[in-house]
Amino acid sequence: MNIDAFVNEITKRVVARIEADCESNSGASIASTIEHSLMNPDTTRDTILEACKDVRELGMANICVSPYYVPTAAKYGGIKVCTAIGFPHGAATTPAKVEEIYEAIKNGAGELDVSMNILAVKNGDFDEVARDLEAMISAVRSRAIVKAIYEQCMYTEDEKIQVLEIIKKSGADYVKISNALSGNKAVAEDVRFVRGVLGGDVGIKIDGGISDAQTVRELMAAGAERFGCSKSVQIIKG
Repeated sequence: MNIDAFVNEITKRVVARIEADCESNSGASIASTIEHSLMNPDTTRDTILEACKDVRELGMANICVSPYYVPTAAKYGGIKVCTAIGFPHGAATTPAKVEEIYEAIKNGAGELDVSMNILAVKNGDFDEVARDLEAMISAVRSRAIVKAIYEQCMYTEDEKIQVLEIIKKSGADYVKISNALSGNKAVAEDVRFVRGVLGGDVGIKIDGGISDAQTVRELMAAGAERFGCSKSVQIIKG
């Protein structure tokens, strides 16, 4: 009996079983990619604290909260805190958004989803769009991860390309494919389109109606690395 061959065969079977178990897991293996989002206007402090517990226990990427709740989430400890800047239209002035960034970082946010100026895009003022985003990234000064919000439903095909090119050149860590203003669900086709324009240098976050681990895996296969979810616990636990 060839002992080495026997050991190799058993090892292969064990590895295959472990991989199969991971694949069948409803979501634990993807927890670190999920951003637990609690942005509804009726969210209470108690809800935030309970969600912080889930984020820490399940090992999620972060908790994403409104700026008002950043201090609450940051004080909980042991988790990363994300907040949105100028959300959802990006229509505040650049100085106002920059000040919001300073305060969010001071209060404990380590990740920022920054809203690009949709009104400037619709007016064709792409130089202003670029200046606004660059000013926000400069204000961060590497103290936080920056995700530039690409509110795709608002843009024509030409506007989509121009906005993504601005993000690509800006130094943002991620683009966030957002469906906040449309109610559309996150789909793999959108991820593939964005990845095709950006190439591989910018990460992709996507959100919108994600409710199961299979959807996360499909979006991941298309090229996304982060997923904004409100049903995070359901996704991970199955």
